[in-house]
Amino acid sequence: MLKILLTADQIRTRVAELGAQIDRDYPTGPVYLIAILKGACFFLADLARAMKTPSRIDFVGISSYGKGKSTSGEVRLTKDLDASIEGCDVIVVEDIVDTGITLTYLMKVFAQRKPRSLRIATLLDKPERRQRQVEVHYTGFRIPDKFVVGYGLDYAEDYRNLKDVCVLSDDEP
Repeated sequence: MLKILLTADQIRTRVAELGAQIDRDYPTGPVYLIAILKGACFFLADLARAMKTPSRIDFVGISSYGKGKSTSGEVRLTKDLDASIEGCDVIVVEDIVDTGITLTYLMKVFAQRKPRSLRIATLLDKPERRQRQVEVHYTGFRIPDKFVVGYGLDYAEDYRNLKDVCVLSDDEP
């Protein structure tokens, strides 16, 4: 059973606010928006459209969940960037910051590539679950420690296409 946590309208409004905040922080651009696949592609697309600052888009694939509801703790790079980020302003776009394990790994990898600036934008933040501290610069919503799906977030590759963010109840598979 699914229970709506954040409506599509709430998400749209907050993404527009985040886009305006990035515009203020990077008025001239370009800014590299790097989405963590697969979940963050929905947020990245809407965020890029909400921004006036010129942006470039790339994707990186990271895996730490597999098909379960909890992280395996092992991070694997499954797709690397297509372009160099050296000397660039980079915002890593994530659907949800949970344990911090994935982002800690990725930020270390990207920092070694010498970007001018490196920040994180996330639609959702679950600080209660943090195992590793990460600095999130742009946060859409802080949410309770519930397993959520929709707007790119999945459970075993299902539910990504939902317009709302929903809590997946414990009686789901």
